[in-house]
Amino acid sequence: MIKDKTDIRKPVYSFLPSDIEGVDSLAQLALDMRWSWNHTADEIWQQLDRELWDMTHNPWVVLQTVSKNKLQSATTDPIFSKKKLIALMKSKEEASSVPAWFQKKYPKSPLSCCVAYF
Repeated sequence: MIKDKTDIRKPVYSFLPSDIEGVDSLAQLALDMRWSWNHTADEIWQQLDRELWDMTHNPWVVLQTVSKNKLQSATTDPIFSKKKLIALMKSKEEASSVPAWFQKKYPKSPLSCCVAYF
């Protein structure tokens, strides 16, 4: 898996199984707000729980609800973990490393890069 900065020992992640490789990457993707307009990760959440995904379209809810056995099964599946999850994590990292529209348009702005979602 791609080494990331998610610490699943934090309270928000405390209910996620820390002994399954890839759960930290799934948590990062679930909490990444890009999912609300970029639907490339939809297949991941559908594979974990299609019915819940169809009802909520909320990856964090799916990740919180899916069974440990299903997570274990999915993250050990080479197609799921290597082709889908790793590719999505690379895409997320690439998107995070390049300047966004505002930084390109206003490179000398004194505004910081903080964002709030309401």
